[in-house]
Amino acid sequence: MGGRATPEPRTDRLPLGSWPTPLESAPRLGAELGFAPGVLSLKRDDLTGLGGGGNKVRKLEYLCAAAVARGATMLVTSGRIQSNHARLTASAASRLGLECVLVLAGEPPPKLSGNLTLESILGARIVWAGPANDAQLEATVQDVASDAAASGAVVDVIPLGGSSALGARGYMECGRELEAQVPGLRLVVVALGTGGTMAGLVAALGADRVLGVDVGATADAPARVARLVCELGGGPADAGSLRIRSDQVGEGYGVLTPAASRAMSAAARLEGVFLDPVYTAKAMSGLAAAVADGSISPGDPTVFVHTGGLPGLFGHPALTDPEALRLLAQS
Repeated sequence: MGGRATPEPRTDRLPLGSWPTPLESAPRLGAELGFAPGVLSLKRDDLTGLGGGGNKVRKLEYLCAAAVARGATMLVTSGRIQSNHARLTASAASRLGLECVLVLAGEPPPKLSGNLTLESILGARIVWAGPANDAQLEATVQDVASDAAASGAVVDVIPLGGSSALGARGYMECGRELEAQVPGLRLVVVALGTGGTMAGLVAALGADRVLGVDVGATADAPARVARLVCELGGGPADAGSLRIRSDQVGEGYGVLTPAASRAMSAAARLEGVFLDPVYTAKAMSGLAAAVADGSISPGDPTVFVHTGGLPGLFGHPALTDPEALRLLAQS
């Protein structure tokens, strides 16, 4: 019989999430920030399905496909104590029937909370690396991977934040989704951590249409993004050509700022949307600052990419203290 041929299944991407993620209008929050009516939307990449959701699912679809193609029996990755990437890597490993080891900076806490609770439920093994920087974390990852391989495991190391050119392809897909969902899209605003999410969006949409708000996760975030954009074939890029705000870091990565606290409160009370204190709250405070100082035109169709992180909210020290929550409620 005639008809359309059945397409061959893709081998470069494993289906782990639910696509496309919703695009929601945010009229009350938009008005609070100074946008014209109907201009601000939220791209709900916190609703990606797997393991509590979040932006890492898009990256893991590509990274895990490569791992499975190599015959991996174990995934090893790294992150901070409440790493969303670690949670989602463990979730992907469970979905695929793989073992998972998470190398986390810091010391084991007296009790589990947030992402650590979920990682325990998922059955991931945690190796604590102490007060390690990125280079020290990577060294510990390599030691763990070598030991596991010596014991017979086929190990695939997933990079910090899933931020490699391969993982960033997931956000090229997201950029294409956004163009289909938002005719006349002028600007996408996203948290900038290890660089892969912003790089994929820049490669798909161009540097002029993506604003990254640096949250202080790495010391060289602009250079990381520029390198990944080049590796993705997004043309020659240098850090100076990127739209990046670095004024929302505050006292450091993971430290809740007053502006981020206000952003969390506004998103919750005006739209019923929860932001996390490490990434999306600082990204939203950066968006507010950009509208206030004229960097963003209030009439330009703008999308805020919600990258997830809700489980980490329940493990953040600033939000487990009743007095801190009282102050947040008053902000």
